[in-house]
Parts: sequence; C-alpha cells; structure tokens
Amino acid sequence: MNIKEVINSGKVDFTGIESSYFLLGLLSAFENRFQAVADRTMKEISWKQFFAIICISMCKDRPTVKELAEILGSSHQNVKQILLKLEKKGFISISADENDKRKQRIQLTEYCIEFCAKNEEMTSAVMEKMFMGISEKQLQATIQTIIQIEDNLKEIKENE
Repeated sequence: MNIKEVINSGKVDFTGIESSYFLLGLLSAFENRFQAVADRTMKEISWKQFFAIICISMCKDRPTVKELAEILGSSHQNVKQILLKLEKKGFISISADENDKRKQRIQLTEYCIEFCAKNEEMTSAVMEKMFMGISEKQLQATIQTIIQIEDNLKEIKENE
C-alpha cells in the first residue's frame, strides 16, 4: 500500500496534522517502501550497501570509514557493518592509509565496477519510472527543502 492508498483507505485520519509533521512521516514511510523495492531489485546487495557504493564512487579520493559515515549520515559502527558485508561479497577492499595506519581507506573492486555496469540499465529504468511526471523544477524544490531541513537539524544538534 502506498501513501495515497493509506490516505484514501480511511484507516488513518490525517486531518489537522501540520504539513511539517506530515512531511517527516511521509519521508520515513517513503524510505521504508523505497528500501523494500530497491532490496528486491538488486538481489545481491541491499539498498544501503548499494548507496554506500554510490557514495564511495563519487568521492574524489578513497574515503575513510569516518568520511563515508559523514557522507551517508550514519554512525561509524553502522557504516563499518555495511562495509564488512560488502568486503565479504567482494565489492570493496579496505586497507590502511599509507600516511596514517590508524585510518582505513575504502576502494571499490573490479568486481563491483563490473556489477554496477551490468546493472546500470536496470537501475536507470527504475529511476525513470520512479520520477515519471516529476519536473526538474519540482525535483530542485524538493532537494532545496531537504537541504534546508538538514541545515536546521544540524543547528539543533550543535545547540544541544
């Protein structure tokens, strides 16, 4: 059941809920639904593992575990667990930094690069279907809204 079906089902009463609360709930529910679809689609790896791969591939240099945790917005421990699973499956390698042996650097393997290339067409098709009927203007407004909310959240965290 998607959010429209939930709203129209009459099982939940959304009247009187502030838009900001509704948006947060919507984002949380969407994340769960998206993750379920993405996990079924990828089969070999989970969405969280694939998202880590995407973020690693976008880094200019091989990221450390700490840097990747900051990019993903997750704890060091959670990211380390994701990375260990990816390493076990042959998608990444983790090695000590040449200059600071305490730091661990992450690198995508050739197997991972081939996996991503093999699945690129399927991923593009899913993304195209998911964003069908949504204009670039709508996307940019959504992006800016979420960035602003995150900036506000950071300020709250810093003032604690």
